Parts: sequence; structure tokens; C-alpha cells
Amino acid sequence: MIKIHNNCSGYKAAGPPGLHLAVQKREKPCAVPLQIFRITRSLTFSETILPMHPMLNIAVRAARKAGNVIAKHYETPDSVEASQKGSNDFVTNVDREAERQIIEVIRKSYPKHTIISEESGELQGEDQDVQWVIDPLDGTTNYIKRLPHFSVSIAVRLKGRTEVAVVYDPMRNELFSAVRGQGAQLNGYRLRGGTARDLDGTILATGFPFKVKQHATPYINIVGKLFTQCADFRRSGSAALDLAYVAAGRVDGYFEIGLKPWDFAAGELLVREAGGLVSDFTGAHGYMHSGNIVAGNPRVVKAMLANMRDELSEALKR
Repeated sequence: MIKIHNNCSGYKAAGPPGLHLAVQKREKPCAVPLQIFRITRSLTFSETILPMHPMLNIAVRAARKAGNVIAKHYETPDSVEASQKGSNDFVTNVDREAERQIIEVIRKSYPKHTIISEESGELQGEDQDVQWVIDPLDGTTNYIKRLPHFSVSIAVRLKGRTEVAVVYDPMRNELFSAVRGQGAQLNGYRLRGGTARDLDGTILATGFPFKVKQHATPYINIVGKLFTQCADFRRSGSAALDLAYVAAGRVDGYFEIGLKPWDFAAGELLVREAGGLVSDFTGAHGYMHSGNIVAGNPRVVKAMLANMRDELSEALKR
């Protein structure tokens, strides 16, 4: 067990930073420096807020309870204990405590549902048609290093199809949510993804395949090919937030290799409900099994796939 010691102070924010909200008499944005986050287009308040899906209500409640645990420990770094559960893979007591809070909220309302979690695996319920796919702390390494960029991710799948999604950033109090067929929102404001027509001038997010390093060579080749076409890359360390940022238009596209279902289950619905497209590296829907994912608006995804095609190994085509 590794005890984490750090005297840095915590960081908290009360609302969505850098947003230009096209409404009056709403809660003021928090005083977060705009250089930290900047949205690339205005978000317009929807007069017809998404009806609160019963399971969305529970997912939001669970995400906020987990977020409170995460934020509390972030402010008291000596309370964080980390251990290594695999190569380049860590877990903390905060992951486990946040997971317990989420499971407790879900079980109280839906005791028969199945829960799939990064830390506990599959907790089978009597009703296996409904699955809650949760990552209590996506971005654990950032958390350990006191880099304030991580999230809680919760998705609800019905017979294999994602119906509800929540990604919560407790440090900025940003709650991204979506219900299938009803759009995506950030703190009650409707989201639409970016409008880029090709890769020129785009910002692409990605993550290094540190758990599947056998794909390092084709991955580096893909990065090199895309780098010649786009403006820049971002590598933040939280797949759930990367996908949420695609939905918000903060980045134009995203690709990564070897993700697990809890990494992207919520984020992929956010992207699709914000008008985007999600596929595997061949343009198909195999990402649910392979964990190889490409996301963005349809034109950006098409351009990314075209540039990636010649660099794919046979393993990445499956």
C-alpha cells in the first residue's frame, strides 16, 4: 500500500467555466480562469429541459454522492491511499468508497438490477436485462498526482443498448447527462458537438495505450498521420471526460485503443445525443467489444478513419 502525501490545497468550482450562456437571470458562471477551459461555441439554454428519466435521476444522485467523496479526499490528500492493481494501473481507497456510495444509491432504488463496475466487476442481479455500468473515479492516476481532472461515469444499459448516461466532474461541478433520443446536456444546457467539416484546425483528444503496449507502434503511426492533418492534440487522462468534451464541442474528435466498457459507456451516449458519431477503427460498431473507439461529428470521424486506415494492424481491425 502506497501512502500519498501532498500539501497542495484542493481546488473547487461552483459552476460551468468558460460558458457563454444565452439566457438571462441564470446562476452566474464560476470564477474559473478562462485559460483552464474554453468552450468553442455558445451553448443555448433549452426551453424544454429533458424530462427527468427515473433512472437518470438515480444516476445523477449517485454521481453527486460519489463526487462529494472524491472532492472531500482531494482536499485532504493525506487521507488518500493508493495501491497498484496491475501494470501502470492504480486504485485508491477513494475509488472504492465512491463505488460503495454509487452501489448503495442504485441498490436502494433498483435492488434487482445488475451492476458492472471497474473495481468490483459484475454484481449480478435478478434482472440482467438492465445493467448499470460505472466507473467511480475515471482518471485515478490524475487523482493520485493531484492533477484536478477526473470524473464519475455512470451508464444504464437496457438489453445491451445504452439508455442513460451521466459523467460528473466534481472539481468543476459539471454534470453531463443524456437520455437516448432526448439529447445531451451540461448542467441543464443543451449540448451540440463541434461543426468542423474536416480535420483542418481541429483539436483531437486521445489516450496512450499504456495497458496494451503491444499496439504502441500502430498507435504512434496513427498519431503521426493525424498530426499532419489536425491543429493539435490533447491527452487529459479521463476517457469519460474526453467524450463529454466531444459532446460539448470543446474538442473536435477523440480516439483511443483498449478501453473497458466503464471507460466509455456513458461518454459514447453523450456524443451520439449531441449529434456525433461513435465507431471502432474500421467505422463499424465493434468498439463495444474491442474498446477501440473513434468519436466526433460525422465528418470528423470520416476524416479520422480515412487517415487511420493504412496504419491499422490486423489486431486493430477486429
